[in-house]
Amino acid sequence: MRPHRGVVEEEDAATLKLGADFQDAHCLFVSEVKILLDASQRPNSSEVYQKSLNYVTQFNRFTNPDVVREVRAGMNEEPIHSTLTGFELAQLANLCCEEAEEAKALIPSLQNKIDDESLQNFLNQTLDLKKFQS
Repeated sequence: MRPHRGVVEEEDAATLKLGADFQDAHCLFVSEVKILLDASQRPNSSEVYQKSLNYVTQFNRFTNPDVVREVRAGMNEEPIHSTLTGFELAQLANLCCEEAEEAKALIPSLQNKIDDESLQNFLNQTLDLKKFQS
């Protein structure tokens, strides 16, 4: 919960109520953050930077930058792009679910937004990219 001009705003990722700070934010997935952190690494990086880099290194699903770009490109295709929010797309990339049912269980906001076939096609495309990265 965050107070906003005297009104308490309930935040809930399951219903995509992410708060005012995330209203127009562009969501990155962990692999994209890893690329950005790698590109900005300096010899005397802060402890926060190092912890962030360790986190994204541990949870990075796509190790090849070309694959990361391909995954992002797949997010811009229809019907995925016009149906899902940036937050939902980033969650799909971070989780790398194998089945549409699993994705909908882990990301409840997908339930009534996209049919299983379209979602499964996107998941299959993403998993294929992950499988063949070098």
